[in-house]
Amino acid sequence: MQPDRRPVYVSRRAALAALGGAAFFPNIVRSQGLTTVVVGGLPEDSATSVLYGVQSGLFKKYGLDVQMQPQRSGPAVMSGVAGNSYQIGKAGTPPLIAAYGHGLPFVTIAPAGLYVSSAPIGALLVKADSPIKRAADLNGKTIAVGALTDVFSLATRAWLDKNGGDSSTVKFTEITISAIPSAIAEGRVDAGSVNEPILTAGLATGKVRVLAHNFDAIAPRFMYTAWFTTKQYAAANPNVIKGFTTALKEAAEYVNSHHAQTIDLIAKFASLDPALVRKMTRVEQGTSLDPRLIQPVIDAAVRYKFTAKAFDARDLILPGLG
Repeated sequence: MQPDRRPVYVSRRAALAALGGAAFFPNIVRSQGLTTVVVGGLPEDSATSVLYGVQSGLFKKYGLDVQMQPQRSGPAVMSGVAGNSYQIGKAGTPPLIAAYGHGLPFVTIAPAGLYVSSAPIGALLVKADSPIKRAADLNGKTIAVGALTDVFSLATRAWLDKNGGDSSTVKFTEITISAIPSAIAEGRVDAGSVNEPILTAGLATGKVRVLAHNFDAIAPRFMYTAWFTTKQYAAANPNVIKGFTTALKEAAEYVNSHHAQTIDLIAKFASLDPALVRKMTRVEQGTSLDPRLIQPVIDAAVRYKFTAKAFDARDLILPGLG
């Protein structure tokens, strides 16, 4: 069976309709001299820098009242940013690349999570007693991913084709990331791609095992999530963007060197047991908006038709930041 390659992205018409109203005239709220900035993102470790920035008062130092809200998916965050429910969002770089390819006016303003092969935070899982041992064993099988244009799908396709499999024969199916280990254990799918903390939680059940660290197939080091906004919001609020990115860099540097001190932050935000966070591989928080960490993702996205044509990673970054 051929894989379903229908792209998952915010529709251009819906996004531009939203941008034609609220985003051109952003609803800036000022409280006690601070500018309120509502931020949306998936509740995983690459959000920890913002959580620490809020707790420590770093954002307030730069005149911002940042309010972080969890969301269920990158596309939901992107829709929220397009409609100005969020002024800033966090999403995977592959969906942002796909959105750029469809002409949506999003711009990356700061790095979020980096994937590093020496400390992998993502993996392709199979059932503990599965006969699947190598990439070719997945030909013709069903693999669960969060979305058809997310980093899990992109990394899995690349890993299959680099290691003797054939991604064109695989059926990719969308399942909420947190539900993927159970879907594998119950035999509803043959494999699935997840990241932390779902990776550690799934392995702890003993029902699934790691087949491969599939993110390695994109690059040994790359930006897998990023903070973004719309071009219109960035143009109308340069001081907000400057304050947010400056505070975020300071927060990321702290989080990278203080994992123990930030366990409770991400555990509470993601509704996790702190003991699980303590065991899992922590994400490296990005501190530099380096286009070289995005370009491998763009190149892979072009190869698998997540976006129609290649472009320079600097085009995805707000001018003056990259």
